[in-house]
Amino acid sequence: MNLFIGKKVGVSKEEQALPYYKYFERELAEVPAEKIKLIDAPSEIPAVPFENRNLFLAGKDKNYCQIGYGVAQDGTGFVCNETYMPGVTVEMLDWWFPWHSVGSDLRYKIWDNEDHYFARADKAAYVCDAKVPVNEKTWGVNHYVLEDIGAGPAPLTLMFKSPIDFGYDSALVGTEFCKSLVCAIGSGDCAAAMTHKWYPYKDGVMLCSRFWTGYGVVDENIVCTLPKGAKVPVEVSRGLFAHNIKEFTNLASILPEVYAENKDNF
Repeated sequence: MNLFIGKKVGVSKEEQALPYYKYFERELAEVPAEKIKLIDAPSEIPAVPFENRNLFLAGKDKNYCQIGYGVAQDGTGFVCNETYMPGVTVEMLDWWFPWHSVGSDLRYKIWDNEDHYFARADKAAYVCDAKVPVNEKTWGVNHYVLEDIGAGPAPLTLMFKSPIDFGYDSALVGTEFCKSLVCAIGSGDCAAAMTHKWYPYKDGVMLCSRFWTGYGVVDENIVCTLPKGAKVPVEVSRGLFAHNIKEFTNLASILPEVYAENKDNF
């Protein structure tokens, strides 16, 4: 499985005429070598269990995996990453997650021009409504996505939720280790619970990602959906980890410019 193929996805003439096409033309930012090395083997340290996810928001999960991937004892998979983003602010990331889900598919493609095809919100009018706070524009919105995390392009539905609906303690949002976040349940070939949180760090932000694969929604509850005795293939976690370190390294490199030029253009 070649995780860094170096071949860009296709674009239309209409996309080429957009002002942010220049970001698509750039080469992807180089992933740090120490992260690439981690692709070779699963982490010996597990991620914080999903049922203890509030430890992650609180920054009290330091005894668990911070960067890496693997399969937990119960068969569920995990992916962990931390991305330092110089020059990025909390507000920029609050804006980015809803912004890339409306308008041109190019918005998603510039995030990772080799693996992202489109991400489309099912409630575009809500996302674009100026009365909705920017940090709430993903709440209750589904993103229909086509992307490649190592095994070829595959469809995915990301069902974004408010922190409370995801099972987080809302009192932890806005605190030292979680100024803001997005969280979702993904359904597709790689069903997973997902959270990206971020907080000010040095001259930018630290973005921390967690994926718990094998989880889905049953009767409005987020639960493990694996059949008894089943395990998430480690290759799934490996591919998702490789994709995550790639896309967020690139986002860190382009977001300050993209935001400055497009922040008023939903």
